[in-house]
Amino acid sequence: MNKWMKKISALLAMMLLVLTFIPTAVSAAETGSDEKVAVYVRVPEDWSNPCVWAWDEDGTNAFEAWPGEEAEADQANEGWYYIWIPSWATHVIVNANEGEVQTDEQILEGKNAWITISAADQVEVSYEQQTTGDIPEYVEKFVVHAQVDESWENPCIWAWSAPDGTNAFEAWPGYALSDDGDGWYSAKVPVWVNSIIINANEGAVQTEDISIDAAEVWVTVDAEGKSDFSYVDPNKEEVPNITVHVTAPADWEAPCLWAWSAPDGTNVYSTWPGEALEEGDGWLTKEIPGWVNSVIVNANEGTVQTQDISIETGKDIWVVVTDAENYEVSYEEPTTSTAAVETKAADATEEADTAADVTETEESNHTVLVVVIVLVVLIAAVVIVMAVKKNKK
Repeated sequence: MNKWMKKISALLAMMLLVLTFIPTAVSAAETGSDEKVAVYVRVPEDWSNPCVWAWDEDGTNAFEAWPGEEAEADQANEGWYYIWIPSWATHVIVNANEGEVQTDEQILEGKNAWITISAADQVEVSYEQQTTGDIPEYVEKFVVHAQVDESWENPCIWAWSAPDGTNAFEAWPGYALSDDGDGWYSAKVPVWVNSIIINANEGAVQTEDISIDAAEVWVTVDAEGKSDFSYVDPNKEEVPNITVHVTAPADWEAPCLWAWSAPDGTNVYSTWPGEALEEGDGWLTKEIPGWVNSVIVNANEGTVQTQDISIETGKDIWVVVTDAENYEVSYEEPTTSTAAVETKAADATEEADTAADVTETEESNHTVLVVVIVLVVLIAAVVIVMAVKKNKK
């Protein structure tokens, strides 16, 4: 019996060895989950406009810049503020007073949490609900900036969806705007909002209804309530125009350029396919505003095109298009020609064929691996049966 047990053990060890060579693949969707968790904070009375800065163990930040994102007051629980952060951002710092006061790093468990702060160095974290009522549902929001006349005190925003009339806030005058300095205020509203009113002096002065898109917007208001708005930050320095240089495939007739700013969607041209590229110095060229950060090269009346091409703002660019799926972007003039374009197209085809061969090889290897595992299992089963029969004899 010992002899057979040794054989069985050897076979099982072989199976484990084979299994160790099976790669464990974790999808980006699993590791980069979009799941959000609610973080509630209760801060000392002298902590104003509390914010949360959050990141993961690899140093990936949840927000673009310090002090992070401002928490929203919970109207149903006085003294409590809440914010939604990605579940993967398990390291947080709560700060306030424009980042001048802050807690030490707190490590969370990737689920809803309640953080009570008595002082910067006295913090308690609980995963048992410390507030009453339901946790508000997560709603994606965008920022509305507003600049008002000095006579407008305590400005607020009223926001709703037209024409159904769904209000973002419970009662007029709405939500108090946060003072960002330099005469600007801001607040976040749900992405389903398409209409706003900026008001002040407890609602005694206000703008007319302002229809907007669901994108970060800057609204300027004069003393009489007349308003104007833009999806481009007026505080940024004006960016000079840039020139786009393009080389397109020979069979692309009448190449055009489509250009815009993402994510707000401000287009340079009113209708597709944009404007025709002009010949000059061996390149097809077009001058466009410097704030553009996305372009598409297209031709044949817009029936053939590249994908969206992201570019840096304020810089001249050179785009070498080999076909609808392949292009190269440079911020310095490259050495190029029609022959070079054709060569790049051939290289792209060769790379696609190589990728297909690699995929086919990987699939073949996977099939072989499965067959090996099945055979090992079958052999082990046969050995066990033979061992049992011999033992009975």
